[in-house]
Amino acid sequence: MPEGDTVWQTAKRLHDALAGKVLTASDFRVPKYATVDLSGRRVLSTVPRGKHLLTRVEGGLSLHTHLRMEGAWRVFGDGERWKGGPAHQIRVVLGAEDRTAVGYRLQVMELLRTTEEGRVVGHLGPDLLGPDWNPDLALANLRADPARPLGEGLLDQRNLAGIGNVYKSELCFLLGVTPWLPVGALPADRAAHLPGLARRLLEVNRDRVVRRTTGLPHQDLFVYGRAPRPCLRCGTSVRVADQGDGAQERPTYWCPSCQRGPAPAPGAPQHWRERYRRTPG
Repeated sequence: MPEGDTVWQTAKRLHDALAGKVLTASDFRVPKYATVDLSGRRVLSTVPRGKHLLTRVEGGLSLHTHLRMEGAWRVFGDGERWKGGPAHQIRVVLGAEDRTAVGYRLQVMELLRTTEEGRVVGHLGPDLLGPDWNPDLALANLRADPARPLGEGLLDQRNLAGIGNVYKSELCFLLGVTPWLPVGALPADRAAHLPGLARRLLEVNRDRVVRRTTGLPHQDLFVYGRAPRPCLRCGTSVRVADQGDGAQERPTYWCPSCQRGPAPAPGAPQHWRERYRRTPG
């Protein structure tokens, strides 16, 4: 699932392509909105909110989309061949002047009044890349459930918005704790460091094509996707296992030497290992 920096980049592309322009093409390819036509309305902006996208148009309407695991927005120039998937995967087309935005495989797409945006994003915690960022509130939200594993708490967008599975694994590595460590057991100095570190990771990557957390040449990520290769710090084999709340499990990476705290039994990660062995990073 795209993380906050990727969604920020998507919002910027859509905003740069459409904002301030009058829509000349509007094609919703889902039954619920098949008769909707936004042509003639000016696009005001596209803004990210955590992992959500809000495209606002004249008349007090907002198009709310979420990329989930497979969704994507692509922007094309006049005469440019659309490339993003087969035509049957297109959910919406918005065109203005010399740019056309095409939404592929959008599992969440909703047209609502702009004044009602809170209904779809009001539950989110402080946005790591947004104007509402509040590190104290983000940390307080995490600490509200001290028994919860840190990795689960970081993925809960109600605590802080924008962290996905990659940053969860990388952030826990940089903090020196496993993603299964209870939030309440996180040392005070590391807890104080967590919000600022999380924000910096997303900020430095929001303008990059390739996400990097290490600062090392030819090595983009410390642990995510690296199992069973050696840890970049200590050489111990990086491990991978499922982590989730029972509703959704995520492959989670960590170094058993550099990171302290509870972890699954050694046999647990095997079914993820082959699938993610060749993940770049």
